[in-house]
Amino acid sequence: MPDATLRPAGAGGIAAGRPGHRLASRLATLTGWRRYAAAAAFGGLATFALPPAGAVPVLLLAFPGLLWLLEGAATRRAAFFTGWWFGFGHFVLGLYWISFALLTDVAKFWWMMPFAIAGLPALLAIFIGLATLVLHIVCGRLKLSGLARILAFAIVWTVFEYLRGHVFTGFPWNLIGYSWTGFLPVLQSVAVIGIYGLGLLTVAVAALPALLPDPSESVMRARASVAVGLVLLGAMGLAGWVRLSQADSATVPGVRLRVVQPAIPQTLKWVPSEKARNFERLLELTAEPAAAGTAPVTHVVWPETAVPFFVERDGGARQAMASVTPPGGSIITGAPRIRVEEDGENRFWNSLHAVDGSGAVVASFDKFHLVPFGEYMPLRGILPVGGIAAGATDFSSGPGPATLDVPGLPPFSPLICYEVIFPGAVKDFHNRPDWLLNVTNDAWYGKTAGPHQHFEIARVRAVEEGLPLVRAANTGISGIFDGYGRVTAYLGLGERGVVDADLPVMLPITPYGRFGDIILVLLLMSFSLVTTIARQTR
Repeated sequence: MPDATLRPAGAGGIAAGRPGHRLASRLATLTGWRRYAAAAAFGGLATFALPPAGAVPVLLLAFPGLLWLLEGAATRRAAFFTGWWFGFGHFVLGLYWISFALLTDVAKFWWMMPFAIAGLPALLAIFIGLATLVLHIVCGRLKLSGLARILAFAIVWTVFEYLRGHVFTGFPWNLIGYSWTGFLPVLQSVAVIGIYGLGLLTVAVAALPALLPDPSESVMRARASVAVGLVLLGAMGLAGWVRLSQADSATVPGVRLRVVQPAIPQTLKWVPSEKARNFERLLELTAEPAAAGTAPVTHVVWPETAVPFFVERDGGARQAMASVTPPGGSIITGAPRIRVEEDGENRFWNSLHAVDGSGAVVASFDKFHLVPFGEYMPLRGILPVGGIAAGATDFSSGPGPATLDVPGLPPFSPLICYEVIFPGAVKDFHNRPDWLLNVTNDAWYGKTAGPHQHFEIARVRAVEEGLPLVRAANTGISGIFDGYGRVTAYLGLGERGVVDADLPVMLPITPYGRFGDIILVLLLMSFSLVTTIARQTR
């Protein structure tokens, strides 16, 4: 049953003879499944702007396409489901790789496959559906059209993207601002406005071509708006280029890191008969001599849960690590941690430990932001199995971001896997670290887009905070970013080996690092003011 009709031109229709009017009018007249199929296609197209593809120009069609489809959505139901289908297409294509984690034990987790492939995208798409519903209501009540409607769209998109990153522990993966990770000059803006602010500007500029066939705007004003938007992006890029041109490559004296990437397949990682061999592989890679003519390694970084034993309790494992620890240095590794409670119950943490040359644990950290359904089961009393990574017993969460002091190293903020994806939540605000350390195990996802996306997300945290970020991944991608997001060391996906590199120095605290998302609030208020002006002057 058709659920909408084409709006009349005076209420935001399509003007014949204007640039793009044929495509816009065709999309606006679609109804029922045809509109929703087109919305899903535009949502999928928008995914190609994100890593690893990075085809940002596709947004200049994807977002106008969504807005043109919304022109024909005369009811709230149609507005919501047009946005929902856009989101569904966007997240199905952008998050397909999550289902690969279930392939490590299909017999146990087969029942979760539909949820991973379609269920999670369906839930995340609700945020976009709500954004288009709110846009429909606001534009109807305030009679917004033309430029004011475009700006309102950018505002509601950003608000609901922010909510997606925070509601129910949050999942801020593939935020639209990540489209710029392949363009470092533009990406420098996140040091001021953060990834959500960059997303706001990106959506606003990308949606501006929807003005061209809009009769509520003159052709001259529509073209001028598009031009101003592109000039704004160009100015951001120029400012970023100037920032990068003045950047130096200073490193911390006396610190030489070795990042170890053992490339252990997830299917073998926890097999009892393979644990000893996997551990030996880490020891062998750590003991490899440094390249001739280079400074000696001072500290070694292993990935998340690299040690398959309880390090604090296993003196033999610690002594084996001590035997390959650089003199005066340490090995920093991910490993599980256990504690027996008074009632006899075991509690487990996904942890990080620093072990020195004597075999002593000199620093520890417990992961605080756990992965739902991976490290704990939110509905354990109802669902038949435990978390994918946690097993029968959920992991416990640590107290929160911390700054660790390890002998011979500047203080750093550890981030285990998933924790690096949360903007503004990667450090202790009261004790700013000198660098960020992200240890992870992306072997769950094979050679898919997931590890590439994770790597680029980590890059953005470095630029936001002005802090170098060291990343050790089991199967890749491992590397080091400086505070400008430049890669100073790299080990590709699936490679086995080590990379030795100096630690870049920290930058002065960035505006985003100091004020966080307060700047986003100010930016949204500014957009609201411009929207009001555009509404009154159309």
